[in-house]
Amino acid sequence: MEVKRILAIDDHEMTTLGYKYILEGENFDDFEVKVDMASNYESGKEKIEFSARAIKYDIILLDIQLFPPYSKEIRTGEDLGIIARNVVPESKVVFMSSFSDNLRINSIFKSVDPDGYMVKSEIDEKSLRTMVETVLTKPPYYTAGAFAAIRRRMANDIVVDNLDKKILYYLSIGTRTKDIAPLISSAITTVESRKRQLKAIFGIENGNDISLIEEARKKGFI
Repeated sequence: MEVKRILAIDDHEMTTLGYKYILEGENFDDFEVKVDMASNYESGKEKIEFSARAIKYDIILLDIQLFPPYSKEIRTGEDLGIIARNVVPESKVVFMSSFSDNLRINSIFKSVDPDGYMVKSEIDEKSLRTMVETVLTKPPYYTAGAFAAIRRRMANDIVVDNLDKKILYYLSIGTRTKDIAPLISSAITTVESRKRQLKAIFGIENGNDISLIEEARKKGFI
């Protein structure tokens, strides 16, 4: 019987073990599933890049947050999605995240254009099976919460870009605004302007940097 290979990347090992246990135990009609796992950004990146030279994964499952809170670099599932699109474009990319905020999903759809998005609180055995069958034959697949966020996204083209994410990251580790500017090769006025724009996007125009960080963290940007 044909084997479909899935790579599940999540920093919670119990989560990936759950996916593996469920999907490898399912009786699909025309194929069986083998699930490989990775628990961090580095190992996930290695497996994706290796698959470009060997047997490719049919589906890559990605969590968004894959980096330690105080990592020296910004490393997320979204970054891995971009890598996957570049090195294994044939592989289907599906995000499995606790975030259902339309702004965060908007960012991912702009940068990765995934074949599916599942809100973790809505994942069960049936939805996992349906997701696999759908993305392999006629993608995309979304859980109800993800689909609702996508509908909200359609009326909102606001994007938090890579420069914004870097500013949020440096603020989150305590970097002062004047020190952020050279780190991102921008002027101090640019950083200040971006901060004001981000506060407006997140609906906290009168908030301080701490409020901005808290709101960005809630939405999954840091």
